[in-house]
Amino acid sequence: MDKNTVIGLLLIFALFLGFSFYQTNQVKKQRAAQEAQMEEELQKEAEEAAKTLSLDNQTDTLTDSTTPAVTSLTPAQRFSNAQVDENGDYTVETAKAYYLFSKKGGYLKQIQLKDVYRYTPKDAEKQPLIIYDGGSNCMAMKLMLRDQSEISTADCYFVADVDELVVDAQHNKLSLRLYPNTKSDSAQCQVLDQKSYIEYLYTFSNDDYKFDYEINVVNMEPYLYPNRRNFTILWNAKPKNVEKNYDYEKNITSIYYMDNSDEVDNLDERKPDKKEFTSPLKWVSFKQQFFTTCLVTKDKPFTSGTLEVKVPEKSEKVVLKDCSAELDFELADLNKGHFDMYMFVGPNQYRLLKEYDTKLERQVPLGWGFFLLHWINRFIIIPVFNWLEAYGLSYGLIILILTIFIKIIVLPVSYKTYMSSAKMRALKPEIEAINEKYPKDEDMMKKQQATMSLYRSAGVKPAGGCLPMLLQMPILIAMYRFFPSAYELRQQPFLWAEDLSTYDSIWDFGHNVPLLGDHLSLFTILMTIATVVYTWLNQKLMAPTQGNKDQQRMMNIMMYMMPIMFLFMFNNFASALTYYYLLFNLLTFLQMWIFRMAIDEDKLRAEMQENMKKPVKKSKWQLKMEELQKQQQQMLKQQQSQKRK
Repeated sequence: MDKNTVIGLLLIFALFLGFSFYQTNQVKKQRAAQEAQMEEELQKEAEEAAKTLSLDNQTDTLTDSTTPAVTSLTPAQRFSNAQVDENGDYTVETAKAYYLFSKKGGYLKQIQLKDVYRYTPKDAEKQPLIIYDGGSNCMAMKLMLRDQSEISTADCYFVADVDELVVDAQHNKLSLRLYPNTKSDSAQCQVLDQKSYIEYLYTFSNDDYKFDYEINVVNMEPYLYPNRRNFTILWNAKPKNVEKNYDYEKNITSIYYMDNSDEVDNLDERKPDKKEFTSPLKWVSFKQQFFTTCLVTKDKPFTSGTLEVKVPEKSEKVVLKDCSAELDFELADLNKGHFDMYMFVGPNQYRLLKEYDTKLERQVPLGWGFFLLHWINRFIIIPVFNWLEAYGLSYGLIILILTIFIKIIVLPVSYKTYMSSAKMRALKPEIEAINEKYPKDEDMMKKQQATMSLYRSAGVKPAGGCLPMLLQMPILIAMYRFFPSAYELRQQPFLWAEDLSTYDSIWDFGHNVPLLGDHLSLFTILMTIATVVYTWLNQKLMAPTQGNKDQQRMMNIMMYMMPIMFLFMFNNFASALTYYYLLFNLLTFLQMWIFRMAIDEDKLRAEMQENMKKPVKKSKWQLKMEELQKQQQQMLKQQQSQKRK
């Protein structure tokens, strides 16, 4: 490369840099000009809006000489009674709960359930369970006024005939009304049109967690935009932690809903989620682990809606989720329209929610996505559990009896499993002889054929031991679903466990241990030990397995690793569940001992040897399998011959 070429390249590079700087400066100037123009336009729009508002107020004054100017009132103040005392709330007491309704907004602000308590440590004083304390629940309507300005009822004050209501047979309604202002020149001097109002009418039953919620619109056409018949309920709530296990409670808190086809579903429980609906919704609920707040329509459903769940920061351990719902509904008449609903705020208990016949019980996680699981829970586990509960037994004893009941149900299956294992153990000498005859891996196919032939001649079905075990799995998984969701177990002590619905901690670490948590559960430790012992016993009773020694060693390690993994998996689970699995293992030990005492394996071996002397008639399936095995052998031989070539 000569001197001229280098100088040329440097000049080209300098030109390129200069052009880049020029272009950057031009872009910056254009952006600054655009921003200045946007600011100027926004300022002009604000000035024009102020002029328009002033003209509108002057027009109102000229049109009605009896109506003073309302220039000092905001749109919200036109529908707000500023003379209402801002201090205090409207209170309602039933046999089930205390309710606080906010004067500003007229919505249900706070609920305290009677004779129900939030989690407190063992020696601490019980604290009442308050749902949505500290204004963490808000429900409002969007209203469009005649001048097309929008307001929210959350900014307006509602008037009630009573400040306190103790519900009985004669007094069971709380009427909260929002009146429009007709004559006012300030927020402190008002004339209310008491013939026109928006009413929230709450009707209570003394011994029920449910109460009716009606929205009535009376003679409001002169005040609301006449061409709009669609309204929106804005519902936002931040359920707070009331149970011992914050992480578990947070992970199953979500929004549930039922659509127009009567299908119940929910938003994602593990991460933020949002769903928009253009089709009707029949009910929506904000559901925690053991409590739920449901808004259920009566005659007409919500026409559409948007549901959203946000997950709080990890550092917070108070708020579970941030739940919000925008629910649209229609009012055909602004002078005498109504929209009827009811609210349920109470325990997320299966038998209680089922009474309302609107599929609210689908919020209880019983394995609804799997056919067998929820059927086992609904028609076997829950009825037996409730029947035992009626006798006033302790819940630890109820779980013991329930476990014995389940073991009796699966007894024929367990017996069949043990018999299959016993037959295979009785053939141990013959199986060892086959293993010695075909010691190499290349002879694996021949070894399997010989073993299967031995089983057929002796009348043993190897799958007979696996299939019964698979039939027991749905019951074990159903119990896995039932115990953590059983409201009846909440705050019920047993032995060292202070609450069967959550983990039993015998050692609090004071810090988080990866995969294990911040504590150690005794029931989980005992369950793990019992599972290890069961694995050891099962290994001793098993027949010799096919395969080389390395494979057998790896299988043994895996079988012992599983119980150790259970310690990490179940350490944070409900102690009722780990207690049940512990009982299940102990009863299995007892059952195996009884079977071992009852079955004479020498006699069983003699019977099988007699069977081996008889000719075996092969089924079509066996003949087909043998043909497939022969084909596989031929393919292996061809592959081996090709490799040698």
